Amino acid sequence: MFSRLDFEAASGQALAVTGPNGSGKTSLLRLIAGLLIPAAGSIALEGGGTELTLPEQAHYLGHRDALKPALSVVENLAFWRDFIGGEAGDTNKSLAAVGLDHAAHLPAAYLSAGQQRRLSLARLLAVKRPIWLLDEPAAALDTAGQSLFAGLMGDHLASGGLIIAATHGPLGVAAKELRIGGAS
Repeated sequence: MFSRLDFEAASGQALAVTGPNGSGKTSLLRLIAGLLIPAAGSIALEGGGTELTLPEQAHYLGHRDALKPALSVVENLAFWRDFIGGEAGDTNKSLAAVGLDHAAHLPAAYLSAGQQRRLSLARLLAVKRPIWLLDEPAAALDTAGQSLFAGLMGDHLASGGLIIAATHGPLGVAAKELRIGGAS
């Protein structure tokens, strides 16, 4: 895994977590999201909603798209909006923002890999949370999708959001870099 890891990220900033496969990038995001318990050390959030935990203020978007194939695109998004809770946004606007409004009533099983990723990205917009934890967020996105997502990330950062992303490629927004593990 990793040891002696120490970093800070502030509102309006993006942090790109880089490193070779198996170096712990996904594990770090899962620790921050509260999905794993640290063996030692601590993860702290200064500021933010004082009555909410860090995981309650963060979106964790894994590198695999968690979709129910039999549900429609809009039903999948509504499921996640209701499951995640918090300040809910309009699912139709969220789908339009990622370019999937035309496919709202199609079963998710009909979507290409890039469209499935766009649907997962729509979750970030369907419920407002200040912290985005993203694992390979541009995976399966074509050039237009990557550009669209870079715009969404830029808007999130401009509104005071924070992004921590595990990535092997450029993030699409200005980001500090945290390298984990050896050279790739």
